[in-house]
Amino acid sequence: MLDFFTIFSKGGLVLWGEGMMGAAGTPILTAPLPQERGGNNSFTHEALTLKYKLDNQFELVFVVGFQKILTLTYVDKLIDDVHKEFRDKYRNEFQQKGALGLLNGTFDFKDDFMRLLRDAEESSKVRAPTVMKTFEQSLKSQKTVKCMIETRGEKPKEKVKNKKNKGSKKDGTEAVAAPSKASVGDKQLSAAGDKEELTKDEILQKNREEFFRRHMKAGEKSRSPKPDAQKEKGKKPRVWDLGNSNAKVLDYSNSATNGSAEACPVEEFDPDMALGDKNREPGRLYDLEYESDDEAEEEKVVQNPSKPSVKKGGLGGMFGMLKGLVGSKSLTREDMDPVLEKMKDHLIAKNVAAEIAVQLCESVAKKLEGKVMGTFTTVTSTVKQALQEALVQILQPQRRVDVLRDVMDAQRHRRPYVVTFCGVNGVGKSTNLAKISFWLIENGFSVLIAACDTFRAGAVEQLRTHTRRLNALHPPESHGGRTMVQLYEKGYGKDAAGIAMEAISYARNQGFDVVLVDTAGRMQDNAPLMTALAKLIAVNAPDLVLFVGEALVGNEAVDQLVKFNKALADHSMAQTPRLIDGIVLTKFDTIDDKVGAAISMTYITSKPIVFVGTGQTYCDLRSLNAKAVVAALMKA
Repeated sequence: MLDFFTIFSKGGLVLWGEGMMGAAGTPILTAPLPQERGGNNSFTHEALTLKYKLDNQFELVFVVGFQKILTLTYVDKLIDDVHKEFRDKYRNEFQQKGALGLLNGTFDFKDDFMRLLRDAEESSKVRAPTVMKTFEQSLKSQKTVKCMIETRGEKPKEKVKNKKNKGSKKDGTEAVAAPSKASVGDKQLSAAGDKEELTKDEILQKNREEFFRRHMKAGEKSRSPKPDAQKEKGKKPRVWDLGNSNAKVLDYSNSATNGSAEACPVEEFDPDMALGDKNREPGRLYDLEYESDDEAEEEKVVQNPSKPSVKKGGLGGMFGMLKGLVGSKSLTREDMDPVLEKMKDHLIAKNVAAEIAVQLCESVAKKLEGKVMGTFTTVTSTVKQALQEALVQILQPQRRVDVLRDVMDAQRHRRPYVVTFCGVNGVGKSTNLAKISFWLIENGFSVLIAACDTFRAGAVEQLRTHTRRLNALHPPESHGGRTMVQLYEKGYGKDAAGIAMEAISYARNQGFDVVLVDTAGRMQDNAPLMTALAKLIAVNAPDLVLFVGEALVGNEAVDQLVKFNKALADHSMAQTPRLIDGIVLTKFDTIDDKVGAAISMTYITSKPIVFVGTGQTYCDLRSLNAKAVVAALMKA
């Protein structure tokens, strides 16, 4: 049932293996274990599933592999039992010889492993499947047919009996004081009893009739005849005082201005306002910077109030402090729990999604559990250092997206490089598209902007304004008479996928280097709009799909990215659906040090943050610096 089981050191040296291709004592090449991503101890690659367990005390890794299609319930028990047995059997050899014990040791563990495997398989077979209860064992079988029959008016009679009992008690007490009134009380009780013998439905019907009879008379008096005003059917379009009521003026479907320089006349404006930094290097994408304090944080030693400290002299206090700092024992979960709880609250306060903060702390606990602390280190500093390393590893992309290199590669194949921008409403897709256009133009590439947001009012006009200003900053005279940026648009209410296809074909014929496709903002729960986005991406097959998200969100970032990726996968017709390739993080200048959205987005998709928007000018575009983001995240 199992494909293999192997035990190796974190350095990659195989100690023992069953079913492995490599022999014990040979080094193997291993990929980094994904413990920083949620504390998950399983990894799936194609048809194979791997489960592993770490021993941080002796730097060992226990890995078991089996086919993904199989459901093996005993794997977790087996890997725990093997870990405990192997560690206890060779504990002395690891402690006395250290690294030499791993290199020169002989580990005869096959008989023990087969015994543990048989025990684990038998334990899974012992559990019998749950059997449904028979009818005799159920509570329903204990009920008689008579108790399940409901007669009309039965419940009101029970209430009457209770009321009669209460009334009789009341009459009994009153009879001692006034015996002459007993007969009158009996007559009143009998009359009330006859009245209450009516069913509940009949009482409700009588109450309704009295209510309507009472209010109909009052309503007839208050009503006054009103003249019947003839209402005009249909809605009239609103006509603004300074607007134009002619719809033909707003229709660009028959416009022949696409691709012509006259369509985007040069606009005169202050270039310093649009560029911002005067000392910048043209075409360079600067790293994101964060000014952190260099002062080391002082660790506060909190004394336990339940145990009063007894001073035994000056040397006793000094040695007590050193005893708490010297690394003489391995870390346990109880030691780390208070620190991890504070770290989790700190991450959530910095805008990290709550679920991701919990998973990060869980992964750090698994990574450090059993590890021997270094000399003169505290639990807080050890946990903080491990968390910082995990965060940097998450932010560093597994596959680096180099846009300039990919554009030059597309140039060699004589085709345009296509980038599609998607995201929810109001995150800054059009604004950051203009920033990326400016960056590409400064690197010598011509850009065609495809206005595929045919839904939002003013979307085409916004892109037209950006095109005019970009042409003013980089006029054709500075590039040999070549217009560096143009807008391709067909107005509103058209098919976005069709416009994108026409724009790509136009760019190929006219020799444009890059096509930037702007799409309409849509919420991740809107199924029709998500289907249209998946269609646009599936039909046009862009080279890069960028998700534009704002840095202000926390838990919402997780929901957005998960549902965008799910929609692209569900509505794609291809066998291998095209998902999000990278992230553009916007409004980064508005959050100070609450940079948790960067962690949440990269954690969910494992995709890199390609661009970071930091302001309102065309130069406010940065590349992500993982260490700067982590420094801001860990700042108190």
